[in-house]
Amino acid sequence: MTDASYDAVVTGRRSIRGFRPDAVPQALIREVIALAMRAPSSLNTQPWNFTVVTGEPLDRIRAGNTERNLAGVPSSREFRGGGEYAGPHRERQIEIAKQLFGAMGIERDNKDKRTDWVLRGFRQFDAPVSIVVTYDRSIHGSDIGPFDCGAVTNALVNAAWSRGLGCVINSQGIMQSPVVREHAGIADDQVIMICVAMGWPDEEFPANAVVSRRKSVDEAAVFVGFEE
Repeated sequence: MTDASYDAVVTGRRSIRGFRPDAVPQALIREVIALAMRAPSSLNTQPWNFTVVTGEPLDRIRAGNTERNLAGVPSSREFRGGGEYAGPHRERQIEIAKQLFGAMGIERDNKDKRTDWVLRGFRQFDAPVSIVVTYDRSIHGSDIGPFDCGAVTNALVNAAWSRGLGCVINSQGIMQSPVVREHAGIADDQVIMICVAMGWPDEEFPANAVVSRRKSVDEAAVFVGFEE
């Protein structure tokens, strides 16, 4: 990608689920994180922290995450889940799943291929880098910390895209938080919010071409007090 203007980054970015094995230079990741941390936060508290994992420690996380999930160990994500989606939220979830499965040639009744797709998520999509986003436990219990982590994570994936890197925000990668905490060396004073798989996009990977449909402004926004 050569056009790094704001509009081009935001409208061109897409979730990347297939990566080349090439290493990502630490200096480039530092540059991306520095840019992402220009994101706003409540009262400038900047509660976020990042643990950037690659190589053998990341492989241990992949293995432990996969083994525990296949063994039926309950999820231990450290953020609150809202249960199953319904209504239009569920419809949009199904829509993107159909797009991805269609691109990957995963038939509705092919259990093996569907299971393999789920396992890719547990393995953080085999990306060469995983960035675990955490926030300070001293502010745990408020929605502000997670909100601010959402802002910085959005900025992170856009900053990465502007540098030619692909990302996918991946809650499957932290389903087994004790595994992530152990192998990434995350301190107890941090709450694990989310992880981001990062690397160089594999342009031959079919799912990487999928672009999700977005709600229109008219569906999402109400304008009050404006003259017609």
